[in-house]
Amino acid sequence: MRGPPHHHHHYHNNCGNQHQLNCYQYQGSGGCGRRGCQKHGWPEVAVAVYASVAAAVIACYWNGLHGDFVHDDIPAVAMNADVLGTSPLAHVAVNDFWGTPMSDPNSHKSYRPLTTLTFRMNHYLFGLQPVWFHVINVVLHSLCSILFARLCISVAGLQHKYGLLAGILFAVHPIHTEAVTGIVGRADVLACLFFLLSFLTYHDTQWRRRERVVLSCIFGALSMLAKETGLMVLLVNLAYDVYSSWGHIKKLLVEHRQTEEYNSFTKRVVKTMAATVALLTFRLYMLQGSLPKFTEPDNPAAFHDSSRVRFLSYSYVAAFNLWLMLCPSTLSHDWQMNSLPLVTSLNDVRNIGTCVTAAFLLCATCRILSDMDAQKHGTQVLAALLLVLPYIPASNLLVTVGFVVAERVLYIPSMGLILLFVYGLQSLLRHKKSSCWIVLTAKFLVGFTLFVFVARTVLRNGDWLSRPTIIKAGLKTLPHNAKMHYNWANYQRDVGDTQTAVNHYREALRLWPSYASAHNNLGTLMERSKDAEHHFLAAIRYSPGHVNAHYNLGQVYRLMNRTKDAVAMLERCLMLNSGYTAAYLLLAKLHTGSQTGRLLKHVATYQPKSPEHQARYARWLRDNRRVAEALIYYRRAMAVNMEHRESVLGLARVLRDRGQKSRVYRLITWWQSTRRRHSVPGGGRIVFAGDLYIKGWQLYKQGQTTAPLSSAGETTRRRDGDGKMSMCNGVQLSHVMIPGK
Repeated sequence: MRGPPHHHHHYHNNCGNQHQLNCYQYQGSGGCGRRGCQKHGWPEVAVAVYASVAAAVIACYWNGLHGDFVHDDIPAVAMNADVLGTSPLAHVAVNDFWGTPMSDPNSHKSYRPLTTLTFRMNHYLFGLQPVWFHVINVVLHSLCSILFARLCISVAGLQHKYGLLAGILFAVHPIHTEAVTGIVGRADVLACLFFLLSFLTYHDTQWRRRERVVLSCIFGALSMLAKETGLMVLLVNLAYDVYSSWGHIKKLLVEHRQTEEYNSFTKRVVKTMAATVALLTFRLYMLQGSLPKFTEPDNPAAFHDSSRVRFLSYSYVAAFNLWLMLCPSTLSHDWQMNSLPLVTSLNDVRNIGTCVTAAFLLCATCRILSDMDAQKHGTQVLAALLLVLPYIPASNLLVTVGFVVAERVLYIPSMGLILLFVYGLQSLLRHKKSSCWIVLTAKFLVGFTLFVFVARTVLRNGDWLSRPTIIKAGLKTLPHNAKMHYNWANYQRDVGDTQTAVNHYREALRLWPSYASAHNNLGTLMERSKDAEHHFLAAIRYSPGHVNAHYNLGQVYRLMNRTKDAVAMLERCLMLNSGYTAAYLLLAKLHTGSQTGRLLKHVATYQPKSPEHQARYARWLRDNRRVAEALIYYRRAMAVNMEHRESVLGLARVLRDRGQKSRVYRLITWWQSTRRRHSVPGGGRIVFAGDLYIKGWQLYKQGQTTAPLSSAGETTRRRDGDGKMSMCNGVQLSHVMIPGK
């Protein structure tokens, strides 16, 4: 086999030290790998490199291990039935990342079953303890950093010390904090892990096996199942293979001579393309016939009427992402809404950055094309492919995405920029014309960059520790972002600072007047019904499908004695969400007779695991003298929870009404015995001892009853039911809004 010419380079600089690079030889039939003339001690050097990279990861992310569930972690992990194990394991394969069926029109369509499965295993082994979710993320990041160092040395051809530098830069880069310290960022880290395994299996000569292409495609599939963007590794593999095999391709095109190496290349291409088409077809099938539904705040440029504004804004976002990787000083967990104002004019100064980025990409493309024959700049070509191709799914070029900027999607593309930087540094320091001053300056700048990156990462980890810290950090970074004020208002309401919450809701509406959820949440804090009505109507006007606003407006109309309007609003709420339990219960209060019973029965039927709903319907049945049916539903409630207090009370009343006094006695005796098992150790008072009691009963010996059963909490419950309005905003029956991506 005869490959491209073997180049042996000698470099020196004016500082008096001379070095000799390992010699690398392109392996034509292999696709694009390079095998170094390995020196003795390579395993020991490799272990030292990898251990140093792992140590850098641990040093940087140690202070983030004790962070809580924040931001997207809450709906995707802490409240996800697929993670908590309360849903069948098979649901992981058919639900999206947030636990919603992919067939649901409201699904986010983020299909990442492999990541969800790792979360589920995390919960199974360690429970819902955030620290262990963080530990696994850090371990995965360490593996990615090690594999990237391996790629830089064995495929890109960097010397060991420069491969080490690349691995450490990747390990400590601040742009990765969202992916590593943010628990849901595991999707990006896990996708990168299999991305690197796929690439190395395909291109690393020391990893090559007979079925390496098939194995590479399997790793590519796993990368896609961790996160959709992982599929791009197959295109990266193909593109770099085409570049490295161009000599054999050219022989066929120019000389019409088909070589053995070309046949091998063709087989690799066919296998990889077949896998790509199959995986892409599967992913499109999982959309279940509908695309994700995004709103204007998610991605404002996508909803602008002008194609010129969309093009300029999308182009600027790409340039801004490149700048974030170069200078990660401005970091935020949420870049929605007006975080990056739209570029509406050619005179906008931000277009300069866009032009610089376009020039950079044009130069990279020209370098790739001009180097196809000479094959002298393979490292630069690889860096360009790693930087550009994995970013394409997030660029709005192929599909519209539901975000403006998301730092975690830069996890994989950052490898390309780091490789390009380190390769340039190696070329500079090894060049014979590099003066001692240049070498010392470059080394100082590299050391300073590492120090700044480590410090920024450690500080950024502190922002991710809790809900208030992440929101405050975002508010400080992007004070013009309405979403930040909205989230801070939600938090202030949670802690009881109503006035601060109102102020920030109003600031959010000043920045984004059509912010439906801000109108809805502000309405729940209004003391006057008219003010609340104004904000709920505004929320519905800007977002006709806002379920909670309809429910809350129904409550307002009920308090204003506008029963007909309240019923209409609640029925509209149920049209939007047929499973909205709170709306059924409120309608049941507004209706009378059989309609009330029908609504309560519906809730009990569709919430069979809720003893409260079973007991509520049973109480209505008993009040309407349908004692036999009431007995059935009370028993259903106790089948779910044997110690449910309202069910025990209700069942005792029904048994008493039927004259079954001995069974009432046995029930009461069992209840008190059960309560005693929960007594305080050491002879303390019995917990809940007064929950259930009998007034004037002489059951066991006299066998007759002289007073009814009663509950200490019953009167309070009825008073609460008819008293102060209880609003719903954000998630159903909760005012905490957890935005998703």
